[in-house]
Amino acid sequence: MTKLAHTLGLSSTLGFQDAYSLTDPDLLALLPRPASALLFIYPCTNHSETYLAKIHEAEPGYQGSGPDEPVMFYHQTIHHACGLIGLLHCITNGSAADLIQPGSDLAKFVQGALPLRPTERAQFVHDSDFLEKAHAVAAQEGDSTAPPLGEDPGHAFIAFVQAKGRLWELEGRRKGPVDLGPLGDDEDVLSTKALNMGPLPFIKREEDAGSGTLNFSCIVLGPSMDA
Repeated sequence: MTKLAHTLGLSSTLGFQDAYSLTDPDLLALLPRPASALLFIYPCTNHSETYLAKIHEAEPGYQGSGPDEPVMFYHQTIHHACGLIGLLHCITNGSAADLIQPGSDLAKFVQGALPLRPTERAQFVHDSDFLEKAHAVAAQEGDSTAPPLGEDPGHAFIAFVQAKGRLWELEGRRKGPVDLGPLGDDEDVLSTKALNMGPLPFIKREEDAGSGTLNFSCIVLGPSMDA
């Protein structure tokens, strides 16, 4: 994810790090701060999909666009691109958006996507050649084998992003961004308050459901360890 973000045009001063725990203070202390976004990968269980369908039905429609949009939101219409959509949510919002390299493909992409409403923005993402090429290269790297395009990956991504003094939940399958509440100036996405508003309730719901599938993982966007 870090290499893909830098290839797209994010400053090398930021990078993603693995979070080995969201509750162990010693393991959380290993992560560079402040952390501006948290990309949470979770298994699509019967319970998680039923919960998503329920809240999706109750959500109002969303037509945000332009400079007054609190966060840039991307609907996912591309199969097997949930990770890419999650990455875009992390790197084009909050403090990370200020560290996009001027003149880069990503800077041009944001400029083109900003004025578009959700349906048109989703098509803009779909039609982006530079995103498609960078995503295809990144999918073949790393230690994991990319699943065949026709196969259900069995997992999804939620981005929890700090922007404009609030914590946002951004998932491409939702109708729009979800405002989870305010964060103080001294609170980032790894603060106790943010974790209790964001990923921890999701894990608790799955634990309470007794699904037996708790294969969660998480990466955090913050200062690069190499910077």
